[in-house]
Amino acid sequence: MRRSLPIALATSWLLHADAVWAQPPLYDPGNVHEIRLWFDVPDWRAALDSLYVQGEKERLTGTLAIDGVILPGVGVRYKGYSSHSVGRAKNPLNVKIDHLHAGQNHQGYRKLKLSNVTSDPSFLREALSYEVAREHMPASRANFANVFVNDTLVGLYTNVEAVNKDFVERWWGSRDNSFFKGNPPTVSLTGENCNLSDSPGTDSTDYYDVYTIESDHGWGHLLEVIEVLNNDPGQVDQVLNVDQALWMHAFNYALINFDSYVGYAQNYYLYRDDNGRWNTIPWDLNMSFASFRLTDASTYWNGFSIAQAITMDPLMHHHNISILPRPLMRELFADPTHRRMYLAHLRTMIDGWFANGRYYARALEMRELIDPHVQADTNKFFTHQQFLDNLDLPVEGVTTYPGIAQLMEARSAWLLGYPGYLGHPLIGAPVHAPDEITVGDPITITVAVAGADTVLLFLRYQDGGVFQRTAMHDDGMHGDGVAGDGVFGAVAEAASNLVQYYIYAENAEAGAFTPERAAHDYHAVHTRILPGHLVINELMADNGGVVFNADGEAADWIELFNPGPFTVSTTGLHLSDDPSQPQKWMLPQRTLLPGDYMIMWADERDDLGGDHANFKLSAAGETLTLAYDADAVIDQVTFGTQFPITTTGRYPNGSGPFRELPPTFNGMNQIGLKDNVDSGLLLYPNPATTELNVIVRVAGPFDVQVFRSDGRAMGPELRRATNELLRIATYGYAAGHYILRVRSSQGDLHQPFIIIE
Repeated sequence: MRRSLPIALATSWLLHADAVWAQPPLYDPGNVHEIRLWFDVPDWRAALDSLYVQGEKERLTGTLAIDGVILPGVGVRYKGYSSHSVGRAKNPLNVKIDHLHAGQNHQGYRKLKLSNVTSDPSFLREALSYEVAREHMPASRANFANVFVNDTLVGLYTNVEAVNKDFVERWWGSRDNSFFKGNPPTVSLTGENCNLSDSPGTDSTDYYDVYTIESDHGWGHLLEVIEVLNNDPGQVDQVLNVDQALWMHAFNYALINFDSYVGYAQNYYLYRDDNGRWNTIPWDLNMSFASFRLTDASTYWNGFSIAQAITMDPLMHHHNISILPRPLMRELFADPTHRRMYLAHLRTMIDGWFANGRYYARALEMRELIDPHVQADTNKFFTHQQFLDNLDLPVEGVTTYPGIAQLMEARSAWLLGYPGYLGHPLIGAPVHAPDEITVGDPITITVAVAGADTVLLFLRYQDGGVFQRTAMHDDGMHGDGVAGDGVFGAVAEAASNLVQYYIYAENAEAGAFTPERAAHDYHAVHTRILPGHLVINELMADNGGVVFNADGEAADWIELFNPGPFTVSTTGLHLSDDPSQPQKWMLPQRTLLPGDYMIMWADERDDLGGDHANFKLSAAGETLTLAYDADAVIDQVTFGTQFPITTTGRYPNGSGPFRELPPTFNGMNQIGLKDNVDSGLLLYPNPATTELNVIVRVAGPFDVQVFRSDGRAMGPELRRATNELLRIATYGYAAGHYILRVRSSQGDLHQPFIIIE
């Protein structure tokens, strides 16, 4: 018999359903969530152990509640490598929320990754490390959760955002490109694992047992970056986001996070963006701050001490040998500019978090938040006193876990004397001219720099695009004023109303960026577009099942289109169904190339992502505006009664007046010979089964009647006063051919239709 949800919790949830909407975000760092699981099997631990040992990634089905929100039919399995142990009371959990129910999610998330904190007396390493990483590169969010199974507390877990298709879509705006996890099913302690070398071979099948593919395709793309990285590194910028890889290395060496690409070449993801470049994503940070010291695959190939961790050379794989290949480091570090950029990133991370004590204040906040929950965790791997001690002091266990402050205070001080860490140019605040961009006209960017041999401007005109590199000069010929005055300039054509840029300067010793966290951060110049640069192109306010949103709903939708010759940005623009409130919903920041379309769902489902507006459209008709504010309306359409199989859109596409159209979701508006959108009588579906929908475009009273093919009337005439949508029940109609007649003062209209069983 299936166990029912505990009555007390179910009743509580029903009585407090309104509170669901006031829930804190799933990864809010200021909250410890309550996660409950219920399984029907009496020994759920043995069942999960058995599935883990089988290694097929099968799941145990159960019911989940997150802070009282009940989600049935979830799938659960154990995760991890060294963090899992058969028979252990507290193992890490992987929860698939949409296991049995497609589209089921919690606040837009479909998976939970719950870490059991097995190698961290402080409980802080993973959540704190992700917080540091996220300021400099795409990385998961993380906080804490108490996990109960069958109403018994298992313990306090770290709750880490999964790196999956939803994650990459939030960061890169796409989800179906090549996507891999660098985490072999079995880690070889003496092998290369996921080091991106070409040692396995030249065929994609040689890599099947090493990398885990997370996409439907991509092995050829993976071999491409491996080939370039190992045999043609001069072209690596074409296939790899080098800056992001340098940030990941800086993070790993700053925090001595060696259970990563550095040590056993694992625990990272690779996603290929729409520009054809691979992006590195760090993962599994529970053994950061030198909790893992088994190898660095170089000088300390057999492990290293805490003292050696403090003085770990951040260019170990450049200055020394690599016992096992590490091309993602060695080939990048072979370029002197890459080395200086990397050390600049390392300095930014150390200065921004550790040299100023910011990490310590944040760690104290986290520790105070979770302290009572750590005390209540009877399955934790260390004592409460060890939890309190490990922020500052070492704790003995399977290894010696250094105090976080013990490590980072000494490492920050040691790095101050590292060659190339200091001695960098000093960069002032950049200036652009003119203040208001005119697309197609020149834009000049200048900056004062002291102590630089080379100054580079990295520029792009669309979100998510590739920054293009150009030299800046102090020669009086590039908008920089007087030659030799320390002001460097560059002139470029503004190809969009949005210009994003950062600046890098270096000398023979060191480099520096502005902004310091470039290219994760960047400077931006934005000018409002004018009417006609971006248009409302099509809308559907009565979706009869033409298309569906991410939750499978036939929701209202709005299509925007860039009809012009220039790239445009949606920054600062709003959509609204209320002309008196033009800033009702701010558009997500997107960049549309000439000819690009953009779909917004008007479904009040912000839990499904940033493309979902906070209003719905009225099928009875209303006014839709695209505007910055009341004084800057870019486009507007007032539409009347809408029908479930047609839309209101511009015809010709992008420039014509609004009219009724056949739906052309995310594509060019067009009318085919068989669309019949101008007909006075339109039937659907045709053939029909149990219901026939009739759109009558006749002004004034009219009569409607259905006839069989032999001319026999199917019931009396129906009298209507004006044009409208009619729904005719056809339950009692036998399969066959019929004719619908509309009679009015303007004449008769006839339309055949078919009933099928």
